[in-house]
Amino acid sequence: MPYIKGKGPSVVIALGGNALGKTPEEQLELVKTTARHIVDMVGDGVNTIVTHGNGPQVGMINNAFDIASKDPASKVPVVPFPECGAMSQGYIGYHLSQAILGELKSRGIMRSTANIVTQTVVYPDDPAFDNPTKPVGSFMTEEEAKALAEATGCTVKEDAGRGWRMVVASPTPRRIVEFDAVKDLMDAGYIVVSTGGGGVPVFERNDHYYGVPAVIDKDRSAAMLASGFKADMLVILTAVEKVAVNFGKPDQRDLDMMTVTEAREYIAQGQFAPGSMLPKVEACIDYVTKYPQGKALITSLECAAAGLRGETGTVIVTG
Repeated sequence: MPYIKGKGPSVVIALGGNALGKTPEEQLELVKTTARHIVDMVGDGVNTIVTHGNGPQVGMINNAFDIASKDPASKVPVVPFPECGAMSQGYIGYHLSQAILGELKSRGIMRSTANIVTQTVVYPDDPAFDNPTKPVGSFMTEEEAKALAEATGCTVKEDAGRGWRMVVASPTPRRIVEFDAVKDLMDAGYIVVSTGGGGVPVFERNDHYYGVPAVIDKDRSAAMLASGFKADMLVILTAVEKVAVNFGKPDQRDLDMMTVTEAREYIAQGQFAPGSMLPKVEACIDYVTKYPQGKALITSLECAAAGLRGETGTVIVTG
């Protein structure tokens, strides 16, 4: 059936890991809260595309197949990493869609969702393939991580003081294959769940696509999606209400607004942790630089609707 677009802005939302769960059971509960906050925005007339990470989930799927395939009696095949990424998009999108639909119906809002398993073109000569940095899977102790690396040949690294994780290449996204479909669905009034985990990385050769064992930063893909169809705002959701400088120190200062120039100065000062706030700020810079009329917002899931109303969060603008 046809749906009517909201009268508010068009927004690409990048969900943080705290909006999802480490197991399917936990995630089914967490996405109910996530859906409430998304539908709060929809209720304000916002037209939304929802993107999300998949680091823990794709790692879990990959590890499960890897372990099972080592047992000859199981007859479970080795499943390539791109297929694991597509599976994670499917089941995360299913959970999000189910929760959002339930929340829409409970409020009497006549809208629906659409989930798209998304592919993202990357370049074979991207230097990221020479230096894997993107964490996937669950956190481990140093001993567990080194044992996994020895057993499977994967690369492991310490992740921002939170433990050790497997890492894969994180190439720069260049083009979203299903871009037109995503835009058409949003224009038709759907709440679109897409570009999960940044999209399945693919190489393009002779008009065909080939999956690549990598994970694209979901915030960078969200920024590319937002600038591509000139969304009014890119909203990156994380665990904190505002971006801060001197984070965790006595002179910590929360920021209401940053220009692109100021954001770059803070990056040069080392204010934002790699693998944490840094890629989020960089994604906002990418979006605002490519689409200067837009604004980027970094805030928490709980504050998202208020942030869109200009009441909280950190806004990044051109300048």
